[in-house]
Amino acid sequence: MDDKQIHKTNVAFIVNPISGSSRFIPKRKMLESLVDKTKFDYDIFETKYSGHAVELASSCSKSGYDLVVAVGGDGTVNEVGRGLIHSGVPMGIIPCGSGNGLARHLGIPLDPIRSFRWLQNYHVEDIDYGLLNDKAFFTTCGVGFDALISKKFSESKSRGLMSYVENILHELLLYHSDSYLLFLDGEVVDMDAFLITCANANQWGNGAYIAPGASVCDGYLDVSAISRFSPLDIPLMAYQLMHKQIDKNPCVFTRKCRELTIRRRGTCVAHYDGDPILTKGDINMRIVPHGLRVAVPTKKRPFRI
Repeated sequence: MDDKQIHKTNVAFIVNPISGSSRFIPKRKMLESLVDKTKFDYDIFETKYSGHAVELASSCSKSGYDLVVAVGGDGTVNEVGRGLIHSGVPMGIIPCGSGNGLARHLGIPLDPIRSFRWLQNYHVEDIDYGLLNDKAFFTTCGVGFDALISKKFSESKSRGLMSYVENILHELLLYHSDSYLLFLDGEVVDMDAFLITCANANQWGNGAYIAPGASVCDGYLDVSAISRFSPLDIPLMAYQLMHKQIDKNPCVFTRKCRELTIRRRGTCVAHYDGDPILTKGDINMRIVPHGLRVAVPTKKRPFRI
């Protein structure tokens, strides 16, 4: 027998079986057919309820796994990430959701089979994460119209991009701006806003770049607040959003900060990585530098390190 033993990577796959538009893909069979058993020892865990992936990832981080992989959409990625922050165990992503915001930012292929292949030759980077009150997020959080759409989408029976589009079109012309008071690292801004997004990564998902200059490891949050606009402004704003130019629009206020407090009267819908929550009183956001390790492709690094 050869004295040299091949070290296998011990991997846990945390699978959301009903994620996004790929909910009909038999993910367990896909993984079992693709995994290279000469390189990997692996276990597959399927989520059964909201928050289950957090519990599974936290348990896996304490059980000797070298890598924990989220197989699902933005919600699954958020939960697995929350279970791994400050653990030292990296998170991989096989995107199977609707928006796939963090996967897109990191340059991970969106096709599940292609994204699995690069996992066999990955490297690890440390990235920041944000906190909305006590909720960790890795792409974006915010209040206003995008939070409302997150709430409507979570209540919708259908998933995928078209469900997002339908909700946006239904609510867009009915929604009214609100008054907010922003405290950004000591700067105070009083404004009427259609939405306020606080971004760690550069997009919401689906290639909609709400914060084109954002980096996941610069120690800052990128704030993009869209003020009132007319229906005639919508085509240009949509174009700029999809072409990394929204920060050039005169209706968009941008700042980089380490901490942000948003003050608004009454109850407010907010979201973190697309997961809606009801908040009352001040909403506090801050960056936590280098709190999560992630597995990223070795050859393509389009994100800003």
